[in-house]
Amino acid sequence: MQQLNRTTAQITHTRPTKVIQFGEGNFLRGFVDWIIDLLNEKTDFNGAVEIIQPLDKGIYQLLNQQDGLYHLVLEGIQEGQTVQENRLITCVNHALSPYRDYEQYLQLGENPDLEFVISNTTEAGIAFDPADTGFETTPNSFPGKLTALLYRRFTHFAGASDKALTIIPCELIEKNGENLRDTVLQFAEHWHLPADFVGWIQNDTIFCNTLVDRIVPGFPKDTIQEIQQSLGFEDNLVVKAEPFHLWVIEAPASVAKAFPTEKAGLQVKFVEDLTPYRTRKVRILNGAHTTLVPVAYLQGLRTVREAVEDEKAGQFIREAIFEEIIPTLDLSAEELNQFANDVMERFQNPFIRHELLSIALNSVSKYKVRVLPSVLEFQKRTGQLPQRLLHSLAALLLFYKGEYNGEPIPLNDTPEVLDSFAAAWQKSSPEETVQAVLANQEFWGTNLTQVPGLAAAVTSELHQLQKQEAAKVVQNG
Repeated sequence: MQQLNRTTAQITHTRPTKVIQFGEGNFLRGFVDWIIDLLNEKTDFNGAVEIIQPLDKGIYQLLNQQDGLYHLVLEGIQEGQTVQENRLITCVNHALSPYRDYEQYLQLGENPDLEFVISNTTEAGIAFDPADTGFETTPNSFPGKLTALLYRRFTHFAGASDKALTIIPCELIEKNGENLRDTVLQFAEHWHLPADFVGWIQNDTIFCNTLVDRIVPGFPKDTIQEIQQSLGFEDNLVVKAEPFHLWVIEAPASVAKAFPTEKAGLQVKFVEDLTPYRTRKVRILNGAHTTLVPVAYLQGLRTVREAVEDEKAGQFIREAIFEEIIPTLDLSAEELNQFANDVMERFQNPFIRHELLSIALNSVSKYKVRVLPSVLEFQKRTGQLPQRLLHSLAALLLFYKGEYNGEPIPLNDTPEVLDSFAAAWQKSSPEETVQAVLANQEFWGTNLTQVPGLAAAVTSELHQLQKQEAAKVVQNG
């Protein structure tokens, strides 16, 4: 079997480097680079990517051994059809480590073709590090490295406004672009960089807030030999991802024109405000996960796919989404329903085994962020309480008892949360347990017993669940 590289794959074209990408991980290679590859194929974008390894350790050398090439394997359900598709990604020209050749890294800033910087350095990546005391040697933090690169570009092009870059971070934090800009400015002050550079960053450099959505499981170690056989290459950088993709970018029209994803038919939305899309994702996708987990787990189901394909649990989560979550959101019905249908298909992906217990990590804080806003907004808009979302809350309380139907539940949360639930379940009645949990402002940010009818509704749902548990014990006994 041939080793994958540009010679063996017979890739002869070269493209100018238009994108610097901080991060060589699975997500960027399975999402952003795939998008850029399609832009090259379907539009006149004609741009290549230079990957920067943001940490001292990584895979940049392996990327260079394969001349930047790797295959993306898309597997999932899309519009009711099973999708299995392999694509050779050819848009990556080269990868480098600024820890190995800092000057070569800085010289990338002198490239007149460069237009974009894209990053995914984890949620902790966009942070100021006062230990980065200057740009003479490699800064440790990602924003420090970026500041050094931007300053080299600023000086090389004498502060030309048309050589300023568009920065598109993909880190999963709110207002990621604004946070990154503020951190760059913090480094500019820390390093005593000139006021003209600060003005160039503030007035000419575009920092975009973004929202990304695609499940990228990464390297398929369990099936890699079969995949390599089917590809005909020894590819050690295969990435597996689902077909669904969504990228929402807050940016001026000039960015949409320079990054013409609409021409390629991609699900990339350039918007003035991505807040409604973030709310949609948190409430529908993440909220559905959190709503489903305790209900399905107590029914004996163990994976997301099993749950949505189960007649009872599947109907429950569909009704929760379409009847109780969507009515609390402000985007068009068409957009909301399409996204919800896409979510249900993603949950049924036969190629991804998504354990309910993995989603159950820190479920209390997740319910607070992902589901509780839907509960309160539903009541505000309709004057009623959402029965299914509160059924999930009751199931969550029973789940956090730590045992069900005589079997232990492996809870995974902070000691404070687990201790509070243990104390609540020592109360003399379910009503008192519900009161103790719902009144805990550390959990919910508010006292939920003050919401009219909520404690009574949760107590009623808890009684029903305990009756079902008792019936199961008798049945099994």
